[in-house]
Amino acid sequence: MGKGKRKWGLEVQTLGLVGLIGSTWRLPGQMKSMGKDEPALLPDSELPPVTIIVPARNEAHNIERCARSLLAQGYPDFELIVVNDGSADATPEILACIASEDSRLKVVTLHEDLPPGWAGKPHAMQMGYEAARPESRYILFSDADTFHFPTGLRTAMSAAIRGNADLLSALTALELKSFWENVLMPLAIMGIMLQYPPDKVNAPNSKVAIANGQFLLLRRGAFEAVGGYGGKLKGSLLDDRDMALAIKANGGKLILINGQEIASVRMYTGLWDVWQGFRKNAFVGSRTPFLLVPLFVVSGLWLGVFPFLQVPYALVRWLRGDKSAKKMFGYSLFQVILTVVGRRRFDRQLDVPAVYAWTSPLSNLVFMGILVDSMVRSLSGQGVSWKGRNYAGAARSQQLIK
Repeated sequence: MGKGKRKWGLEVQTLGLVGLIGSTWRLPGQMKSMGKDEPALLPDSELPPVTIIVPARNEAHNIERCARSLLAQGYPDFELIVVNDGSADATPEILACIASEDSRLKVVTLHEDLPPGWAGKPHAMQMGYEAARPESRYILFSDADTFHFPTGLRTAMSAAIRGNADLLSALTALELKSFWENVLMPLAIMGIMLQYPPDKVNAPNSKVAIANGQFLLLRRGAFEAVGGYGGKLKGSLLDDRDMALAIKANGGKLILINGQEIASVRMYTGLWDVWQGFRKNAFVGSRTPFLLVPLFVVSGLWLGVFPFLQVPYALVRWLRGDKSAKKMFGYSLFQVILTVVGRRRFDRQLDVPAVYAWTSPLSNLVFMGILVDSMVRSLSGQGVSWKGRNYAGAARSQQLIK
């Protein structure tokens, strides 16, 4: 009886894993093809004025690289606004130095205290927008940890105009330099794409919507039509996704493209950075209903971690004469190979070395921990913290746009 149950459990586990890996199989192809069929770049005469807005809070180690790459854009008419959001490091001094060299950079300085009901980043983005020149027809929001390639803005704007997009967002190239970045970031991107499939994001008849805050290009009229970040989105911890939801819910057109030739980003530098960064929105950003998140965690461990433990366990039992363990070993070995192959197919699109495909159980274990931490903090009222600010009402921001 017990052996029969174990066999049945292995079969269910294997089928579940086959389904999961199967659902990821087309993602590498989607990443590679998104936006690749765009025609030639538009000439200067067809490119509208743009305001670029970058919120920056304690970004002394990033902001110069970001600002100078944006000022170096091969684009005829743009201004750059960097919002110094209460920085306590050298960010203000760095920005002042760059602004003295280039009049296209405008610095907006905010104080530490936030107005009631606001989250930090939406507030900084809205204050940057309110300082934008009136002639700009498009607004580009970006992050301080990005680096923009010289033709990036022209490429994105050409795609937005030709595609008649109200919001165009780009999946930028990832700069992965440390062990933990290579272990964790591919799984993070894979998880986001599974929950928010790019083909559904780009489909007008689908309610699925997401955008990447590292490159968020908006038609000004569409941005104003949903109230910008000063309306229902002012408390959002997922400003990019929620703006995409708002635009789409209002009848706007979303375009999500492969932006690996537009900009690059180094989001985090180590395990703790990754943990803190994804903890703030892992729970509120999940499309999984609140009550099903614990089941999702258990399933993630069962499918993503257990097979790698079952292989040595079954092998030892088999070598000790337990013939029934041979079946567990066979099933588990197949599961491991399937997982590694699936991970490697995705890693290749991000230029991740092949060896990291074998760290799949480690990345799954860490992200399940991040999700549990995020869930407990969000639902308990403890809140999640980011850049020195605590957001106790995080759980309420899971779905600001219905």
